[in-house]
Amino acid sequence: MAYKQLVRRVLFRLGKGDPEIAHERTVAGLRRLSSVRPALSALHRYFAVDAPTTVFGLRFPNPVGLAAGMDKNGVALAAWPALGFGFVEVGTVTQHAQPGNDKPRLFRLPASDALINRMGFNNEGAAALAQRLRTLGGIGVPLGISIGKSKITPVGDAVEDYVSSLRELYPYGDYFAVNVSSPNTPGLRSLQDRGALGELLAELRGESLSLARQHDLPRRPLLVKIAPDLSDEAIAELLDVCAEHAVDGLIATNTTLSRDGLAAPDAGLADQAGGLSGRPLAARAREVVALAGKLTGGELPIIGVGGIHSPDDAARMLDAGASLVQVFTGFVYEGPMLVRSINRSLAGRPGAR
Repeated sequence: MAYKQLVRRVLFRLGKGDPEIAHERTVAGLRRLSSVRPALSALHRYFAVDAPTTVFGLRFPNPVGLAAGMDKNGVALAAWPALGFGFVEVGTVTQHAQPGNDKPRLFRLPASDALINRMGFNNEGAAALAQRLRTLGGIGVPLGISIGKSKITPVGDAVEDYVSSLRELYPYGDYFAVNVSSPNTPGLRSLQDRGALGELLAELRGESLSLARQHDLPRRPLLVKIAPDLSDEAIAELLDVCAEHAVDGLIATNTTLSRDGLAAPDAGLADQAGGLSGRPLAARAREVVALAGKLTGGELPIIGVGGIHSPDDAARMLDAGASLVQVFTGFVYEGPMLVRSINRSLAGRPGAR
């Protein structure tokens, strides 16, 4: 409650003209906090909840993760586990550093508990992230790295772009998410088509096996992040490709181009280009998770993301078939108590370990 009454009010006022300012200030503050060990220890004692689970061969201290996009460049990595997250996903990172799309590119829809973004994979590039992770070492929870296509790279050359990022970052990620579903990079979603996705996954799988031998490491799991706007038939075809190339998991879902479910006060922002996240995405994200679980017989682990703003939302996502969940927009609107409350609730579920 204190977060909504004080912290969120200040942050939303700070970023009233451009919410990206509040985002940048928040990450910068957490970056400073990351170097203050007593503060991190105190936060961890309060927020961390032990609800361990093992998914695609990795042990997670709890099933609630930070979605990609919040800390693209991994500058505040020590802070997220202290706030209770059981895993953290950085990125989306591209082989080439890039500024992203023109500002403004992030919009709040508070009546709908939603965001629209068209960030465009703004990041410092794979080499810069690798250097930061090399210096940092581990963070105590699994670290996922989301990789995507550089804007300057033609879609026809996308495979080498992804492979180059994987090669650069392989020793530092516990799993890699292949982002082919952002609506904010021209042509990117075409990589979800059978032929293009098959070629990409074949190369990434082969490179992953080679890199694991080269670095004397276990092979890192590869996950595919998909769009909620695919038809059921397209999802089935995508899952066939994932099975053909022994993909380790799915992240469902990315943001949506749909504007269904927006509250009336937010209607004026419905025409803004970009991907919508938050509560309006919740039902479709669960549908995609449930469909993927059904089509794969529950054999393919799924990270469910989209519209998780409460413990009940998280429980419904897990009941739909997800093995883990991620939050982003819910964290913006509800604050760090959301992570704690979800984990405390899940730890008390029948069958929880």
